[in-house]
Amino acid sequence: MKSMNRREWLKSTGKIAAAAAVAPLVFSSMANAGTAGGLQSKSSVSYQDHPSGKDMCSNCAHFVPGASPSADGTCKVVAGKISPHGYCFAYTPISG
Repeated sequence: MKSMNRREWLKSTGKIAAAAAVAPLVFSSMANAGTAGGLQSKSSVSYQDHPSGKDMCSNCAHFVPGASPSADGTCKVVAGKISPHGYCFAYTPISG
């Protein structure tokens, strides 16, 4: 095994630290690459087409309403058509 001087050791340690800092960003980008526009799948957020008590998509900050109040809309977080009466773990109440 070749011995390293202090400068070589610091350089290699810095490269390892940089790689460790970047790795989570790379892997999370790769995980989202298979979803529509980086949106989460319905199954990954446990989406259901019925409310959880009073919590429902129509009261969520991420919900984009459809043509009418009862029509399916979309979500800024979850891929696919979303029922205004649905619910998932990404639910964030509209602050008001």
